[in-house]
Amino acid sequence: MSANPEVSVRGIGSGGLGIGTLPDGKVVFLPRTAPGDQVRIRLVTEKAKWARGEVVEWLKTGENRRDPPCPSYSRCDGCSLQHLSYESQMTIKGSLVGDALRRIGGMDLENPQVVPSPNEYSYRNRVTFTLRRLAGGGVVAGFRELGQQGRVLDIGPECLLPNVRLAETWTDLRASWGPGASLLPGGREVRITLRDSREGVALFLRGGRGHGDPEAILEAIPNLVSVWAEKPSQGNRLLAGEGKTIIEWDGRTLEAPGGGFTQVNPEAGKALYRYMLKEVGKLDGLTIVDAYCGLGLVGRSMARTGARVTGIDLDPVGSKVTSDREPSGFDFVVGRVEDLLPRYLPADTVLLNPPRGGLAETVPALLAKNPPAQVIYVSCDPATLARDLRRLKGAFQVDRIRAFDLFPQTAHIETVVTLSATDGRHPS
Repeated sequence: MSANPEVSVRGIGSGGLGIGTLPDGKVVFLPRTAPGDQVRIRLVTEKAKWARGEVVEWLKTGENRRDPPCPSYSRCDGCSLQHLSYESQMTIKGSLVGDALRRIGGMDLENPQVVPSPNEYSYRNRVTFTLRRLAGGGVVAGFRELGQQGRVLDIGPECLLPNVRLAETWTDLRASWGPGASLLPGGREVRITLRDSREGVALFLRGGRGHGDPEAILEAIPNLVSVWAEKPSQGNRLLAGEGKTIIEWDGRTLEAPGGGFTQVNPEAGKALYRYMLKEVGKLDGLTIVDAYCGLGLVGRSMARTGARVTGIDLDPVGSKVTSDREPSGFDFVVGRVEDLLPRYLPADTVLLNPPRGGLAETVPALLAKNPPAQVIYVSCDPATLARDLRRLKGAFQVDRIRAFDLFPQTAHIETVVTLSATDGRHPS
């Protein structure tokens, strides 16, 4: 085989990598390529059944390619589809879901409709950077470098994904953390997360040594309202500022302690939530289990409309959410879904919104043993979704699938699947 083989790119796979075939028939993955590209490549990694390469010469470009607006895109691993028109991103994401359902799930289904994000850029209300101190005393802070996961690429205000207030706060933080980022925790590497909410931006620090000088950071940055030590297994610790987060959701204002999962793209998240409501239908009198519920925002809203909802999540932060109009029909239970689910079945509807790894292994069998009339599965990973739907086959049938683009410029996609019990029951 030639040292620099010629490859035609036929599609995009998971992770946003272009897919081509080498002259010997082996599949090759190529970052930053688009369907229709014809390229000359250099192999970077070669395995028994696949390879990874990089482009050394462009021979022809696909019709949906565009010039990426971010100046750091060619080196940054934060985005993977910015070189494609937004319309083609929607087509690709629908095919990623459909391909996983057919190939892994064994389902004869068309690619689902993809609902676009209202905003292509400046949509994120939460962003995480990595700060690394260099041997010579310098600092880099940003995202992992494309093709060099051990390196951090310095990223300043040019990133197009954070919303305006987060972008301003990141710029101010970089200008205020002192020589060698001395106001932040010490050590070689610190993970920095900025979260925006109604009252301002919260700063979460993870890793490193000590806490730095959080009071000085808080005083130096106008948009910042709190600084936290992020301790996922122990609960986040407030270091400076106001410890409550105000969440505006479904026409209500709720208070939550620092942390807790909310959608990073709130406008697109609202469209997803409205679709879930439509799928459930009339809520009054329904018994609903909201599994992997996070803060329980969806379940609380459904309880306001007359449903009896039990939210289940391992993270206790959702049990501390308060509102002056907390619905009486909502209960939050702390624990593992696989342990607690049996005591709340049967139910009319079970909502499933698991992390990227999908359902715990025993959950499909628990649902099949005592099936609810309806299951609505919200997934952030097509592969684990397809695996879980295959496990649910027999006890449930797929009624509808719709995808939502909560993460423009990346290969991530959120999918909502509505299933019904094959015994013919319907939510009462």
